[in-house]
Parts: sequence; C-alpha cells; structure tokens
Amino acid sequence: MFEEIKTMLVEEMSIDESEIKEDAEFINDLGFNSLELADLVSLCEEKYDVDLEEDKIREIVTVGDFIKYLESLVG
Repeated sequence: MFEEIKTMLVEEMSIDESEIKEDAEFINDLGFNSLELADLVSLCEEKYDVDLEEDKIREIVTVGDFIKYLESLVG
C-alpha cells in the first residue's frame, strides 16, 4: 500500500517522491495544509471504497500512520 499512496502523493498532490517516507510528517515534512490532507482523504476514500473517520484523521501525523489506518479499513 505504501507504493500506491506514494504514487498518489506524487501524481495527485505534486509531492517530490524523494521526500515521501513512512516517517515523513504530512505537515512538517511534506508541507501539507488541512485542505490538502482532506483532498488526500477524499482520493483514498474513492480509490479504496472506504470511509475515513474524521476523529482518526486528526490523529494522523506521518505517512506511515495514514497507511496503517487505511490498511485497517481495507483489510
């Protein structure tokens, strides 16, 4: 799943591929703002046909956190 999310971040969010690591923080390392994070959530909900809970999303700090949460929903 990391590679899929990485591709999405590069292609859809224009993030430099070299910056995307599992321990990269969305805000501090990748420069995300809340709107960009909402866009990523939307893309993933559509791609994986899941609903991400807003409370859980607020707890996500790193790319790895996001992937773990997404994997828990996709199974």
